Amino acid sequence: MKKLFLLGLIAVSTFLTAQKMKVTSGSFAALKGITLYDVTFDYSNLKVDKFKTEEDFLKDKMKKREEKGTDDDFKKSWFADREDRYEPKFIESFNKREPSIQVGKNNGAPYVMTVKTTWIYPGYNVGAWRQDSKINTTITISDKANPDKILLTVDYSDVPGGGAFGNDYNSGYRISESYAKLAKELAADIKKGKK
Repeated sequence: MKKLFLLGLIAVSTFLTAQKMKVTSGSFAALKGITLYDVTFDYSNLKVDKFKTEEDFLKDKMKKREEKGTDDDFKKSWFADREDRYEPKFIESFNKREPSIQVGKNNGAPYVMTVKTTWIYPGYNVGAWRQDSKINTTITISDKANPDKILLTVDYSDVPGGGAFGNDYNSGYRISESYAKLAKELAADIKKGKK
């Protein structure tokens, strides 16, 4: 009974942690008729959790691991997760949500979708206590032939990510689920904006 209560509490807290979306230029309607995007990812000037810079975050994490005597090469996996987890998860999630509109890397599409991550909260899972990851991003869609022609700029903030039934002990996995959720929401917003 206690376990069911905890699972219910996790589900409610996940539901209540809704992301926000704000169009800052252009419109979703401007994307009408576009069926293929060349997606790129930008992590420059990324902030993590409460730290001023990503480097400050990594120094803190590595120092704690050194003090505990655990060298699990966190920094290496932190950067590898981008190409190994976040980006494939975004692409897969987007493409399965809206089959008539697809994204991919270096696919020769005439429009570029740039996913710039501005903030990451990795979340945590220590068994009885856990918290979803969250990401803030700015997505810009532009004409590849004329990069100054921006069709849409939209900000998504506090996009949550976590594993089913709290089975998400790895921060890279949790964050990849935020990218999956981001792709799902973006695909739905593009579809709604085209009507």
